[in-house]
Amino acid sequence: MMTDRNQIMVDRDVPCTVRDGVTLYANIYRPNTTGKYPVLLTRLPYNKNLPDFSHRYIDPIRMAMEGYVVIIQDVRGRFASEGGFEPFANEGKDGYDSVEWAANLSYSNGMVGMFGLSYYAFTQLYAMVERPPSLKAIFPAMTGNISKEAFGKNGVLELAAAETWILDSIAPDYLKRKQGSEYGDTLKEITNDLNQIEDWHRFTPINEWPPVMKHPELKEIYSNYITQQYNKKAMANAGQDNRAGLGVPAYHLAGWYDNFLGQTLTNFQEMSQANKKQMLIIGPWGHGMFNSELGERSFGVNSAGASIDGKDDITSLHIKWFDHWLKTDNDSLLNDEDPVKIFVMGENVWRSESAWPLKRTVYTPYYFDSDGKANTEMTSGKLTTTLPEKDERDTYIHDPEHPVPTNGGGVLFYNGKGAGPLDQSELEKRDDVVVYTSEPLKERLEVTGWVKVVLFASTDVKDTDFTAKLVDVLPDGRAYNLTDGVVRAKFRNGKEEQSSLNGEVVKYEIDLWATSNVFLPGHSIRIEVASSDFPRYDVNPNTGNTTLDTAFLVKAKQTIYHQTDYPSHVVLPVIPS
Repeated sequence: MMTDRNQIMVDRDVPCTVRDGVTLYANIYRPNTTGKYPVLLTRLPYNKNLPDFSHRYIDPIRMAMEGYVVIIQDVRGRFASEGGFEPFANEGKDGYDSVEWAANLSYSNGMVGMFGLSYYAFTQLYAMVERPPSLKAIFPAMTGNISKEAFGKNGVLELAAAETWILDSIAPDYLKRKQGSEYGDTLKEITNDLNQIEDWHRFTPINEWPPVMKHPELKEIYSNYITQQYNKKAMANAGQDNRAGLGVPAYHLAGWYDNFLGQTLTNFQEMSQANKKQMLIIGPWGHGMFNSELGERSFGVNSAGASIDGKDDITSLHIKWFDHWLKTDNDSLLNDEDPVKIFVMGENVWRSESAWPLKRTVYTPYYFDSDGKANTEMTSGKLTTTLPEKDERDTYIHDPEHPVPTNGGGVLFYNGKGAGPLDQSELEKRDDVVVYTSEPLKERLEVTGWVKVVLFASTDVKDTDFTAKLVDVLPDGRAYNLTDGVVRAKFRNGKEEQSSLNGEVVKYEIDLWATSNVFLPGHSIRIEVASSDFPRYDVNPNTGNTTLDTAFLVKAKQTIYHQTDYPSHVVLPVIPS
């Protein structure tokens, strides 16, 4: 039956009782006509009644006008829904039950899709693992890999993101439910602490963080969250091989400056191995940020989520995707389209590709070089395609009391502050930031794909961190970050095999995740190396412990090697012209 595009029904607080008797509540947007329609379900912990979340980057009313039942549900233990909230832990089984409940509503045709960004993309993946028979397609945007750390990278805690999420996104409703009428003063305390959160990020030890410790009800959820216990519990609750559920068609949405970029790309690659019904779009976006401007750069009107290549917007992408999988009378689109659409920065154009990573990629090493000035303390050098032959090394002091400040990137700070491309040139003047820069390019050079730094380094402490950042240097000296990564020395062989240091030269591989950028003529390629990126990551105290449980910090003398035996370099995914 055709949809009356001018008439939409909204049903509020519709109950769904899951297998253990807990009732979850949802708002439902649906066509105001008789008939049965496919369902689009999203499940979130941020309040289904707040437009900033229920209408955050897609329009549920518009999707209902296109012939869908759109369900926005509070997850267990959040806002209207019953039960206790444990991040991720119950989203698999609750997701399964919610999908099957939605499929059996009187106005449902039994076909269900799921959509949502960030945590409410996680809920799609956990539901998918449970394999509800009515789930036919998903659209996970800017989300993690459910077998990875939620707010961690290679064993390093994404400190600001974790503390901000707990205090800003979780604590208010969580404590209101626990404290009842006594909550008024608590809200004032939370507000005051959020106003000072940049100062609070400096507090150690992290597991005694005062904005949490002053509210005893928060201690358990905070501790389990920063130590990744909820992720482990969620997968244990799944009770099966999580790869068994990867056959669901999925459209993955990512941003070059999203804090979940690497994990979203991993989701696409893993699910593409299980089935070919996958699509991917990557824009010049930050987490939940889809404007044409991000940080200090503008990528053009048609880079925005509201005007993708001047042809689509994010809602229309959803409608096309779900039309294809959920409407049996629709035989349009997608079969003839390339599965990957990327935004190429620098030239600021959209381009379609047949695969990710790009099949024509030429992985090219660019070596660190310091002009043969061996054994001298310096902070700058060259980046070259020629392997240095002389015994060269650069040294710097990492002082965890004065860490290198975070300056842009795929960060998730309070109110989205500081995300995206920012000029690094002032930061690069620090004595504890070493830079390697190529000669100005004579021709354009496209770098699209996974980026990795291979670093040979030693230190005089038991444990330490190394960070690396890929930077596009403009002719006027401005230096814009593209992508970055971090490695913790004791986890260099994996988190299950912790290894202390004894002054030896160690080979580290630093995963910088990915980018797509054309370095234009006159621009230079730069790599920054340091040992901290704070407060994005927790600072390494260099003692073998972490600032999770200690406030005792020591300085570290770091040495970077680049010679025939120890060829420190970056591997760039060069795309031939």
